[in-house]
Amino acid sequence: MPEQSVGGMDIEAVARRLDAAWEQRQPIAPLSESMVLTADQAYAVQTRWTELRQARGERVVGRKIGLTSRAIQQQLGVNEPDYGSLWESRYFPAVDGRVDVPADLFVQARVEGELAFLIGRSLREPGVTLQDVLAATEAVAAAIEIVDSRIADWRIKLVDTVADNASYGGFTLGPWSRAMRNVDLRTVGMLLHHNGEPVVQGIGAAALGHPARAVAWLANKLISFGVSLEPGDIVLSGSLGPAIPIRAGDVFTLEMHGQPPLSMRFVEEKMGNATP
Repeated sequence: MPEQSVGGMDIEAVARRLDAAWEQRQPIAPLSESMVLTADQAYAVQTRWTELRQARGERVVGRKIGLTSRAIQQQLGVNEPDYGSLWESRYFPAVDGRVDVPADLFVQARVEGELAFLIGRSLREPGVTLQDVLAATEAVAAAIEIVDSRIADWRIKLVDTVADNASYGGFTLGPWSRAMRNVDLRTVGMLLHHNGEPVVQGIGAAALGHPARAVAWLANKLISFGVSLEPGDIVLSGSLGPAIPIRAGDVFTLEMHGQPPLSMRFVEEKMGNATP
């Protein structure tokens, strides 16, 4: 089990600090600048933060893998993947391929285009392979992920983004496709438009060489913490290109080979009175 203290500050206190930053939309200084934090301790902070949210009614619907793209690793100055939990309150269902998202929910959001996996069979044994993931996958979908950092100015090291739930902001999905299970996902092309202009091109191989390899990495990492991927879990397998900053009024449209376009518009008003 990870230690219950982090550089003189207990895990509970760090988790509550991140939770306050989320709720108040106010960034905090990098954790890595004020304490010695190992990756395992950072994951313990992330877990505790999720538990705090679950106590208030949050539900985990799956996992996200971050930092799988070389472009993203170079952009953020890190050199290995991480993972976080997908919190249902920040799932924005698309209707007819479109969704509006309140821009002021976020601190410093960016968007990424990627692939999502719907797990159909448990992955519980160590040594999960790419082939195991493909065999356990129920369906695949195009996805737009919102990444957002509670760390000021995105000045993150690996431990900062791990503790910060892998810089999770939210996500939407295109329709689930069983046929996509039979496609060579390494070669699936992606084009992300920003306000009608193409800004990012990518292919599936950008995610650790194959999106299913990224999911296998996740499965094995979770197993090392005594957790497993289970039927019904959604997994975002990692960005296929650089992340693009958002502003209110922006429209992002993801085109992916064989899938209908998926559009996300950032609007100024909040949805309802609740704080996701």
